[in-house]
Amino acid sequence: MLILLVTALLVGSCACSALLTAGAKKLAPPLGLLAHPQADRYHRSVVPLGGGIAIFGTLTIFLLAAAGVMRFAVAPGHLGPLADRWNVVPADFLRRCDELAVVLLCAAILFAVGLWDDKRPLGPFVKLGVQCLVAFLAAAMADIRADFFIHNRIVTSAMSALWIVVIINAFNFLDNMDGASAGIAAIASAILFVAAAFNGQVFVGGLAIVFVGTLLGFLLFNFPPASIFMGDAGSLVVGFFVALLTVRTTYYQQDQSGPWYPVLMPLVVMAVPLYDLTSVTLLRLRQGKSPFVGDTQHFSHRLRRGGLTDRQTVLMLYLATLCCGLGATFLYQVNLVGAVLIFVQTFLILAIIAVFESTVRHGANTD
Repeated sequence: MLILLVTALLVGSCACSALLTAGAKKLAPPLGLLAHPQADRYHRSVVPLGGGIAIFGTLTIFLLAAAGVMRFAVAPGHLGPLADRWNVVPADFLRRCDELAVVLLCAAILFAVGLWDDKRPLGPFVKLGVQCLVAFLAAAMADIRADFFIHNRIVTSAMSALWIVVIINAFNFLDNMDGASAGIAAIASAILFVAAAFNGQVFVGGLAIVFVGTLLGFLLFNFPPASIFMGDAGSLVVGFFVALLTVRTTYYQQDQSGPWYPVLMPLVVMAVPLYDLTSVTLLRLRQGKSPFVGDTQHFSHRLRRGGLTDRQTVLMLYLATLCCGLGATFLYQVNLVGAVLIFVQTFLILAIIAVFESTVRHGANTD
């Protein structure tokens, strides 16, 4: 029964996202939501920017439906035996319903700001300010925070808000090549779904599988060669939901006295996005540029200049993310030595990419 429900959520969200993306593709040009070729951008043709509408729309539909089920089916006890089988506690789900309202509000704010930026570019610090506000609102009001073994709500809210802002920007930065941001987010979220399922988190697991389906539906149109981009309206929302999943997934059960190092799982799963964010930021700062000004120095662009095609580049990104993510899933099952080996493996995956990139740059300098 549970497998059928997961399949239904995945297929349903994928189909809904694909339909909305097809509609957004037609709607975007009349609304002026178009990405025009620029010197600091990779694409060389005019592409619609309405993908964010489909992503946000699909997530809103399914989350509102979930809130309705919680309010009118779970709370009155209409689920019957299924509630006992899935360990559903009505009071817990009603609390989640209130948190869900805050999550949707935060996503709506990011979507609105991103859509405005897609239509009429805002300054980077305006977007960053909104991200910080939304991140702290989510951490403080929707309890999207990790305790980090610290028993101070203000401190943990601030630290979680900082993490949320970093992940939002990581996926905003990744939205620089066809299929990159959505594909990596889908793989990372699928890994986080496994972690949520392992710990019996029905709410987080359901959110993760709907999010994965939403991204897969969009990828039908965004995989190279893309016929539509998500724009900031999509990348900000995608980054926010990935951050939400990384924070709300349980990695450590204190009452079970298990090993603590699974709490570092998000760092391993997010290794590729964080590598891109860090490397491109350092490159820009070293060149005396603002880290928020777009260019073609991203991880994907550097691989592309190495002779890979668009599809080969994005597939390499997917494989690197998957390799890191698969290693992260074993953090629950290994001892300290095994955990160290997983982190070393993650570092070596990124090191291989870095060596390849340095070879590319050296070749470009000697031409």
